[in-house]
Amino acid sequence: MEKFCQSCSMPLDSNEIRGTEKDGSKSNEYCIYCYKDGAFTSPNMSMKQMETIVKMQMEKRHIPANIITMAVEALPNLKRWKKNAL
Repeated sequence: MEKFCQSCSMPLDSNEIRGTEKDGSKSNEYCIYCYKDGAFTSPNMSMKQMETIVKMQMEKRHIPANIITMAVEALPNLKRWKKNAL
């Protein structure tokens, strides 16, 4: 089963894309864009702001619209946003 960043839904398919914990080890939950040194890179970001970034970055990479929609729709179910979704 493929793992996804629990903040932005990016596939965590290589060690290079994984964020880092405080001790420098690789995160099993977050990517380098969302998480560094054991903390979120943008701690005050809202889920709405993340939706905008995800769409923009995926469109830049010419990802099909249906895949972008799936990634954005997955956000409320990810660990970072689940507790805030209520």
